Amino acid sequence: MSTNDPKDPTRPTGDSPMKLEPWAERLLQRSAASRGMPRRVFLKVSGVSGLALGWGCSSDGEQGAGGPAGQGSLTTDPSGTAPGVVPAGSGPGTGVAATDGPGPGIVGPPAGTGSVPGPNPGAGGGPGTTPSGAGGAPNPGPDGAGGGPDVPEPEGCVSDCECGPPSEEGPPPEAAPSSLVNAYVRIGTDDTVTLYCPKCEMGQGVMTALPMMIADELGVDWTKVRAEHPMPGSAYGDQSTFGSTSVANTFQAMRQMGAAAREMLIAAAAQNWGVSASECRVELGEIFHDGSGQSARFGEVAELAATMSAPQNPQLKSSGDYTIIGTPRAQLGAREKASGKAIYGIDVIIPDMVYGVVAFPPDIGGSVGSYDDAAALAVPGVRAVVEISAGVAVLADNTWAALKGRDALEVQWVAGPNANVNSETMSSNMMSMMGSGMASVDQGDALGAFDAAPAERALDVEYHLPYLAHAAMEPLNAVAYVNGGSVEVWAGTQVPGSAVTAAAQAAGVSEQNVTFHVPLLGGAFGRRASTDYITVAVEASRESGLPVKLMYTREDDTRAAQYRPLNANRLRGSVDASGNIESWSHDLVLQPVFFSAFAVEGAATNFYYDISNRRVTYTDPRQGVPVSTWRSVGASHNAFVVESFLDELAALGGQDPLALRLDLLANEGSGDAQRLSAVLQDVAMRAGWDTPPAEGRGRGIACHLTFGTAVAQVVEVSVVEGEVKIHKVWATVDCGFAVNPRGIEAQVEGSICFGLSAALHGEIKIENGGAVQDNFNTYRMVRMSDIPAIEVSIINSGATMTGMGEPAVSPIAPALCNAIFQASGQRVRKLPISLA
Repeated sequence: MSTNDPKDPTRPTGDSPMKLEPWAERLLQRSAASRGMPRRVFLKVSGVSGLALGWGCSSDGEQGAGGPAGQGSLTTDPSGTAPGVVPAGSGPGTGVAATDGPGPGIVGPPAGTGSVPGPNPGAGGGPGTTPSGAGGAPNPGPDGAGGGPDVPEPEGCVSDCECGPPSEEGPPPEAAPSSLVNAYVRIGTDDTVTLYCPKCEMGQGVMTALPMMIADELGVDWTKVRAEHPMPGSAYGDQSTFGSTSVANTFQAMRQMGAAAREMLIAAAAQNWGVSASECRVELGEIFHDGSGQSARFGEVAELAATMSAPQNPQLKSSGDYTIIGTPRAQLGAREKASGKAIYGIDVIIPDMVYGVVAFPPDIGGSVGSYDDAAALAVPGVRAVVEISAGVAVLADNTWAALKGRDALEVQWVAGPNANVNSETMSSNMMSMMGSGMASVDQGDALGAFDAAPAERALDVEYHLPYLAHAAMEPLNAVAYVNGGSVEVWAGTQVPGSAVTAAAQAAGVSEQNVTFHVPLLGGAFGRRASTDYITVAVEASRESGLPVKLMYTREDDTRAAQYRPLNANRLRGSVDASGNIESWSHDLVLQPVFFSAFAVEGAATNFYYDISNRRVTYTDPRQGVPVSTWRSVGASHNAFVVESFLDELAALGGQDPLALRLDLLANEGSGDAQRLSAVLQDVAMRAGWDTPPAEGRGRGIACHLTFGTAVAQVVEVSVVEGEVKIHKVWATVDCGFAVNPRGIEAQVEGSICFGLSAALHGEIKIENGGAVQDNFNTYRMVRMSDIPAIEVSIINSGATMTGMGEPAVSPIAPALCNAIFQASGQRVRKLPISLA
């Protein structure tokens, strides 16, 4: 392992000095510069809802002249769909964001009269517009001087960024001068287009899909496009990234931002030519005036465009005119990710940084009684040992020294309330609580019909699922520096706004004094929707006075974790003499994630089978093990239980599993039931459901509606001496409309692999209050050799657009287990799968 001496960032520790690569030196230099460095763009984050405070921007080392600061006032279009107009005024350089209607709001101009679209969305989700600085200067000064909007270029935090390693030998060329046309669009004189993505990229493709929406309306040449994360803050609205909502919730807003920038570029060109803007058109990054034969590249007019007034109702394309949206596109920055050049949180380096690891209590909820740090401090390279809320942090010149210091640390732990907790006891207790909770669904007389059914036409079974870890490829980490009354943080997070709040609280500073950089996330799956690891880093810096890179080892990441809940289910059901389902009773016991609604999604809600006698109860066992959202949340376990039990009832009644599902969905009759029926029929047709599989093989089918997206899957397997071989998976999805079909295909494939890992291997056992599993040797993932052929089909149904980051996880476990039954006759009611 090569690590850096924080006293001399250009010299790695070890026997022989070695100069850092140029890209790493630039990263350190950019981080060291505070405010006035050329091409440094800085944002002071505001914690005030709807308020953009302290905008400041410097580009290429120049500052806009800027006049007196101005105070904007909010007006809105009465329809609630168009951006309001905010005139320039006087006073501090702040503006108020629009909060009404689905369209973009407006932030008041800090100074001047020009305006460019900016980033403050109203309650309906559209971005606002932020007028530019004095006289519309495109390059306003820092910290509000001149008043223009600031879109950050975070050090070490973006794909395709300058501070990453060059794609070829030698340093990359200096970037061309650029202008911020609006808060989401920056255009260079070389026609490169930087699009700012307000959602967090963790492999789900938002840093491609959202720029696609902007770029299509902008009319740019896609080969000129790059994407970056902006810093968090109210200026970009809610940047939280979960629930498979990013593309759907920003579709209209991102298109509006692209269309607004396009119209401003046209206006600039028309002004230069002395023609009407209505006579001009855009094509592949150029503006044309056919009447005079004149043309101009975007880069030639971007500076002037940045001074133009933002259009109130930019004209959006009809879907038939899309040239980028709806077409398959590779991820922006994919080459950098594949080559290891992309910058993730774990890659960030800042001057004088020390490396930290934490000694966590051995049991969940335990705490530090006392500790002796003498042996730890004697380890060469260890700089400090500090107590924090999570345990004891050891800080050193490199990670190895920090780990060795932690090994030498002597801590007397105080056992917490969970010190004697174990999975077996918890499961037994949960079964004793079965049915004691409130009914989430109670229609007809489910228990009466079940009790009246003959024994041969009734089932009473249990389903059990274990705790699961998120196991993202990049372990948790964060870099933090508490420096007087301010704190600067670099951390991959799904919740930038909450992360800013957590950092401020841990540092004891105002949120306005938090500078937060969001790098790429090396996987998240819900784990990075919590901010505990950010708090740990900030506290370690606060207590030591040093800039700290806090690292979780894989063992820390697995054991000091927040899990998908352990859960227990009792299912009772019966069929009539014709094999039709007569009763359905489902009792769930599990810890809720955030709200009880997540516990029952897919069991009580998102259930589209027409069963007249149905009952669902939910009980919270109030266990102390920390739980969190896990990819597809409640649907990840409830879809397994529901779709598996439905197959059991189909077999009990002598019904074909597909035919039974289609009948129940047809009887329910809603639009979502019809969408589920469509994906089922499509996937069954492609898998050859009506023809028997090869000898020794079985096929299983399942479907689910997760976060509004309908997914159906068929799995074909064979079982030999208790070992499952998965031969192929077919999947059909309907998310309303596919912005990037290639991205959707990748998400379905990744979700299937993720779900297979959980079904085949995933289990966190709790013993003596702590997790038994701690790394990939004990918490296994599927290997590349385990991955079956996967075939994906997409239905563009025209339904309301929904997301694809999670929904394909839900059906894979039940489809797999239903296939195992067809191949071997063995029912799987407990995960991970274990066959005789």
